Amino acid sequence: MKGSLMVLIGILAVALASAVAAAGTTGERVVPAVFVLGDSTLDRSPVAYLVLKSRNYLIPSALTRGVSYASAGAGILDSTNAGENIPLSKQVHYFASTKTEMESAWGTRKVSALLANSFFLLSIGSNDLFQSKPKTPADVVALYTNLVSNYSAAITDLYGMGARKFGIINMGPVGCVPRVRVLNATGACNDGMNRMAVGFSSAVKSGLAALAPTLPGFAYSLADSFAATNDVFANPQSLGFVNADSACCGVGRLGAEDGLCKRNSTLCADRDAYMFWDAVHSTQRAAELAAQQMFDGPFQITEPISFKQLAQKKY
Repeated sequence: MKGSLMVLIGILAVALASAVAAAGTTGERVVPAVFVLGDSTLDRSPVAYLVLKSRNYLIPSALTRGVSYASAGAGILDSTNAGENIPLSKQVHYFASTKTEMESAWGTRKVSALLANSFFLLSIGSNDLFQSKPKTPADVVALYTNLVSNYSAAITDLYGMGARKFGIINMGPVGCVPRVRVLNATGACNDGMNRMAVGFSSAVKSGLAALAPTLPGFAYSLADSFAATNDVFANPQSLGFVNADSACCGVGRLGAEDGLCKRNSTLCADRDAYMFWDAVHSTQRAAELAAQQMFDGPFQITEPISFKQLAQKKY
């Protein structure tokens, strides 16, 4: 399965890149650029690396706005959906190549200052869980250990190249997306998958807490997508959703019997009333609500600081 629960479709990245400093009217952006790595939760904005590269506009974008390396179907592990995406390790490699070109165009000192104050936004891991088949508790622990080890290595590599501010979106309730629900005769969530998501998120939280003291100047905000989404599931009507289990664009029961939104799919009358756009990804309105919570939401959603507070840190 490509993608994961919350497709923020770049709303959060755009907010970070274009938000005006709250203190005044100078027009100064909170961050000079946003660099995005992950899966289809974040593969919409800024403009994709390969697109920029093909148009010979990679460096101007990297120096003034940012670059997205995110790839639909990507995982923390290279083996996840192998050959069908750009895995996290290769995304980091592409960033390294981008940095080299930036330094050639702008100089090492300027690029170092830009990267230290830029926002690195990461969201990945659900595809790894979708493809995993752990049979015992020991297998689950081994999976978490492998994933967190590779995730930490990628973050450490980015830090070594000058990144300092990391906004990391943890995994949402992947067992509740329509494509998973439709496999249950009652349409209920898959509690086993959700437990896996919670376990992975807990492992990432512990991994970041252990990593932070080893990297001077490293700052991060961890967003709890699971908690934020569960709040919506608990009372969708209070937020204006009339449907929180089916796809707005799809085929068959729950709009989830034929994968993603296609030309021959049935379209709902009001996508803003649905939480899910297709069998996997959220609607724009659901993404906007999630982005707002992560950018400047309560402590329960982002810790140890909000994305906004992280963005405002200066180096």
